[in-house]
Amino acid sequence: MSGIAIYMEGGGEGNATKAALRQGMDTFLQPIKEAARDKALSWKLVCCGPRNEAFQRFQNAVNSGNDAVSVLLVDAEGPVNQSARRHLRDRDQWNLSFAPEETIHLMVQAMETWIVADSETLKSYYGQGFRANRLPRATNLESVPKTDVENSLREATERTQKKNYHKIRHAGDLLKLIDVESVKARCDHCQRLFDDLGRIVDAA
Repeated sequence: MSGIAIYMEGGGEGNATKAALRQGMDTFLQPIKEAARDKALSWKLVCCGPRNEAFQRFQNAVNSGNDAVSVLLVDAEGPVNQSARRHLRDRDQWNLSFAPEETIHLMVQAMETWIVADSETLKSYYGQGFRANRLPRATNLESVPKTDVENSLREATERTQKKNYHKIRHAGDLLKLIDVESVKARCDHCQRLFDDLGRIVDAA
């Protein structure tokens, strides 16, 4: 195994916006990236825009026979009560039988769920006018519907100087700042991502 390549949903259509999200997620995953580099493994994170594009690029990478381990990371877009493979089969009609389960990962229910896990960082980033009391208080954030998370972010940020949370403008910056441990504590699928990537690196 020569390295890890992650194919991630998001970043919009432009190269600059994809680069901003890639840099943010790269920072968020820094502990795994550093562990890979310590073993002289390559590391690549690709923001693919639409989820179907992420799936296609992941599939092409796996089927190419490249020695790197390819990983898929997409929004669940709803509650998850089965494996990631089965969830994406039922929701998106994706046949992922070609890929090991440990390489198929979900942001549950969406990337914004991870972002709201760290209210202190959000308060610092948005500053005056930020209303932390609008954010979900659930210990298990993955139980909170995607629309509720999105609405809570809008309500929490709409009176700030930066205005409403905007995925393209703000997500990359926030991923560089939010506390990874806070997210893992409230989002089991984030913990799973770190655990599986860590095992892949350890086994190299």
